[in-house]
Amino acid sequence: MPRKILITGGAGFIGSNFTRYMLNTHDDIDVVVLDKLTYAGNLENLKDIEDNPRYRFIHGDICDEKVVEEAVAGCDCILNFAAETHVDRSIGDPASFITTDVYGTYVLLEATRKLGIPKFIQISTDEVYGDAVEEPSREDSPLMPQSPYAASKAGADRLAYSFFVTYGTPVIITRCSNNYGPNQYPEKMIPLFITNAMDDMNLPVYGTGENTRDWIYVTDHVKALELVMNAKGLEGNVLNIGSGIELSVLQVADRILKALGKPHDLLKRVTDRPGHVRRHAVNTETINSTLGWKAEVDFEKGLETTLDWYLNNRGWWEKIKSGEFKEYYRKMYMETRKV
Repeated sequence: MPRKILITGGAGFIGSNFTRYMLNTHDDIDVVVLDKLTYAGNLENLKDIEDNPRYRFIHGDICDEKVVEEAVAGCDCILNFAAETHVDRSIGDPASFITTDVYGTYVLLEATRKLGIPKFIQISTDEVYGDAVEEPSREDSPLMPQSPYAASKAGADRLAYSFFVTYGTPVIITRCSNNYGPNQYPEKMIPLFITNAMDDMNLPVYGTGENTRDWIYVTDHVKALELVMNAKGLEGNVLNIGSGIELSVLQVADRILKALGKPHDLLKRVTDRPGHVRRHAVNTETINSTLGWKAEVDFEKGLETTLDWYLNNRGWWEKIKSGEFKEYYRKMYMETRKV
């Protein structure tokens, strides 16, 4: 078990859930969070652990070499969650994705190499595979990213691997499927549909709504990363993480509307986005056999817990949806995405 870890992007959705989990389940580990606090980074996500003496927050950019070297110093492991992550936003602003996701990862890798950090975990995504047409993507499947976001993550993923091959940097790469759960920024599909339905607003469905995803509850992802962090001999490897639960957009929307007692006429078809992947799914045999991990939370239970969180934390998401989010939503679904 590492004694001190750096979590980049730790104020975001998955990063904050990982930070909270590590501090609440391990009393012998110090956690440093480095986050730029862009629109999706939110210190309220870490409010319940802000007074923990084993927690330190650094406000900074992973593209800033000085800030990164300060944050990295003395750490036994770096987990790089920091990234621009939303496919839709990448279509309109690819530059920021390339800068943060690729160059920022380079800065972190350089600091890892220079300071001799024992382990670097690059949090990648199943988006790098593109369409899983015939079968779930394996770790050696071709990378065929279909959006600037996916391409930026593929670039960071391969850059990390190149540091392992060229310099012997102790890199491990994980590629996870679609996460959902508490604290997820409401631009993502599940929290967007939940919060819109709660307010009797339309649920915008791209195209036919038949595109499918593998849905994993965030704590299952967190526990997989904990195992990866503690494992020995995985350097240079890629590990897929997924639940095996594949549901279409319409199937997820149906469950949300039913759970909230809302009518199906809230569904609103909008013009499909460019490069929309039809199916994301990953083969998880490697992590199942290597680390004995498998997802534990079924979708019904995970969705119930997620719904409860958004129902009980209106103040958290209403504040978000009243700000910059309004302009983003108008552009995405009320102007360029009209039926």
